[in-house]
Amino acid sequence: MKRLGSRWWLIAVGGLALTACTVGPNYVRPAVELPVSYKESAGWKVAEPRDQINRGNWWEIFGIPELNALEQQVTVSNQNLRAAEASYRQAQAAVQATRAGYFPTLSANTTATRNRLPTSANKNSTSGDRLSDQYVLNFDARWEADVWGKVRRSVEASEASAQASAADLASIRLSLTATLAQNYFQLRALDAQKQLLEDTVAAYRKSLELTKNRYAVGVAAKVDVVQAQTQLESVQAQAITIRVQRAQLEHAIALLVGQPPEAFSLPPAPLVASVPVAPAGLPSDLLERRPDIAAAERRVAAANARIGVAVAAFFPTLTLSGAGGFQSTNFTQWLSSPNLFWAVGPALAQVIFDGGLREAQTKEARAAYDEQVALYRQAVLTGLQEVEDNLAALRYLEAAAIPQTAAVQSAQQSVALTTNQYKAGLVSYLNVALVQAAALNIERDAVILLNNRLAASVLLIKALGGGWTQQ
Repeated sequence: MKRLGSRWWLIAVGGLALTACTVGPNYVRPAVELPVSYKESAGWKVAEPRDQINRGNWWEIFGIPELNALEQQVTVSNQNLRAAEASYRQAQAAVQATRAGYFPTLSANTTATRNRLPTSANKNSTSGDRLSDQYVLNFDARWEADVWGKVRRSVEASEASAQASAADLASIRLSLTATLAQNYFQLRALDAQKQLLEDTVAAYRKSLELTKNRYAVGVAAKVDVVQAQTQLESVQAQAITIRVQRAQLEHAIALLVGQPPEAFSLPPAPLVASVPVAPAGLPSDLLERRPDIAAAERRVAAANARIGVAVAAFFPTLTLSGAGGFQSTNFTQWLSSPNLFWAVGPALAQVIFDGGLREAQTKEARAAYDEQVALYRQAVLTGLQEVEDNLAALRYLEAAAIPQTAAVQSAQQSVALTTNQYKAGLVSYLNVALVQAAALNIERDAVILLNNRLAASVLLIKALGGGWTQQ
């Protein structure tokens, strides 16, 4: 009869588990309004091949070996990236911990005690104090049936959170590598400006020497010498400022690659980089190609699953527990069948009153879901804005590059013509100083423009996801 009763409970619990339901809403990705195409992509010629940045190492599109080597160091040695990777491993471990709720918990313990009973506790004893031994070996098992899907929803939430953490890791990696590329190009732009200023200083020294010689023979006025001297010292001061900015950028790059600044240096080099054109694709591609958008969407899924966890608290919990083992006062006969004991049975528990706790937790879960939906939609809008911004920047900066190149050539010709006129005594040195200053500013603007185009190209690739996909 006892065997029949235990089998009946096992059959009942098994049938209930098979027919269990999962409470709470099933997840559906929130709808977002996406345009058919980018507004700022009108007139762009799509680059060929179209998959040129879909291979992970997007920075290789610039074709700079030194940049490629630095980017590889970021992916290996950057401490923020290591922290994000550790956070992802924590999320994976949390998934394993949540899945443990599917299985029963088993425990075992054993005790061996000796009791001393005084004579007064046993009046029939004639031998004084009485000693007794007790040996117990006990096994316990407990399993809470996931009737309402609480565990399933918890696992669903933890898995979605782990996926969000993986996307966060990719997003941080993309952000760090993009920042390094921007810093690298800016450092090389400063190198180009530094070289330009040094060449200008050399030219100004020659102009100062020429003016002094003309003043010595009475051809030039003293004011010409003062103007030439002032112009030279001003450019020398600008060159020192460039050195400060370059040193700070070099330190920033050292931090990105995970090295102390004193152990890292980049020798000066010219800025020789072409501006690649990244295919923008369709706005809907951002949902698959931007890791920050993917992370936001996975957090929506996790929040949705937590609503089910909160709703499951309104329903009773079914627990099947069992215990068994051996108990004896004789050690030699301890593990024999006459000393076997066991107990098994289900328990059904229901919270009757909790002061509104479960209702408040459900409201909290639903509000958290609404929050994540809003953040997801905001991430999509931000992604669209960033793509539009950098498409516009690339288009207008490319248009500005043509007249800027012509302006540099014209400024250089103007300097040569005005200098010859000064040597011939046709104009004062003020005219030479004005055209030289203008030429220097125009040439520096050309370097800055190229750096801005490269930065916009990097930011566009970043806005498009850097070749990352959900797969």
